[in-house]
Amino acid sequence: MEKQKVIISDDIRKALTEEVSLLEHDRTVILLDENTARLCFPLIEGIECLQGAPRIVIGATDEHKEIDVVADVWKEMQRAGCTRHSLMINLGGGMVTDLGGFAASTFKRGIKFINIPTTLLSMVDASVGGKTGVNFGGLKNEIGVFSNADSVILDTVFLKTMDSENLCSGYAEMLKHGLINNTEMWAELLRFDIHQPDLKLLGRMVADSVAVKQRIVLEDPLEHGIRKALNFGHTMGHAFESWALKRTPVLHGYAVAWGMIGELYLSAAKTGFPTDKMRQTVSYIKEHYGKLPVSCDDYDELLELMMHDKKNTASTINFTLLGEVGDIRINQTATADEIKEALDFYREC
Repeated sequence: MEKQKVIISDDIRKALTEEVSLLEHDRTVILLDENTARLCFPLIEGIECLQGAPRIVIGATDEHKEIDVVADVWKEMQRAGCTRHSLMINLGGGMVTDLGGFAASTFKRGIKFINIPTTLLSMVDASVGGKTGVNFGGLKNEIGVFSNADSVILDTVFLKTMDSENLCSGYAEMLKHGLINNTEMWAELLRFDIHQPDLKLLGRMVADSVAVKQRIVLEDPLEHGIRKALNFGHTMGHAFESWALKRTPVLHGYAVAWGMIGELYLSAAKTGFPTDKMRQTVSYIKEHYGKLPVSCDDYDELLELMMHDKKNTASTINFTLLGEVGDIRINQTATADEIKEALDFYREC
């Protein structure tokens, strides 16, 4: 897989026009959700390269990230007369770029697509790295393919449309990137005021965060080794997210933040992560993300959900842990009792 083409933009209309002009295509379709159609599309509406391009609007939120919605998108692409030479523009958060990338990558065995992430989460995580897909059978991202967008355009102008909760969700992935990168980046992230963000500074921090992910993805595009570093916080986080999906759904970044608490505890217990840095990070997460109301009665269900994580082998739950900030330890295992201890720590911290 080639290096993802990422455009850091301060003029979204100009950047999109240039990127569309570079891709030979016979027609264009635009995928949005109900929120981005209302809040974000006006920022690119009227651009000449989008004249006549039909809009496909799907429901917002992760509950619509399902295969039947992909089928609806394929039908709309057929109605629009799309061919294998067409272009899809995905304008939205991670749900839109994941689902849209999967729809584009499988329609006619694959057409060109451009991702324009409109949330902080999708800018630093979902739109970069080539992962596409949908939820299936109550499990996150169970069906999908690796397929890079032809380009990804990042512009913090879209962050003005976001509420504080969704900014926090995306910021959790940035915090993860800091933990797996170096102490300076991690410390800056803990200092930044995400509730009253300086968008110019945040734009630079987003570029730094994306660079961490790109470096790792380029080294291991199909997640056979070091790319598993990007799953730090996700083994427990995805279990929390799937657990909540059956009750009251939570934002992905919040689940990852909570997962990092448990996995930092395992890191301190099993691979020597410094307890002072663990507590600093946990304190930040506790202050900004609250807590999911799980009890000890939920542990068996959470363990069962962790068993479905794609990193697992031979029915063993596999974690990415840390020996220090930036000291990545992939392919770590933990017993059921150790995981329950980590869940105890999460509930009690």
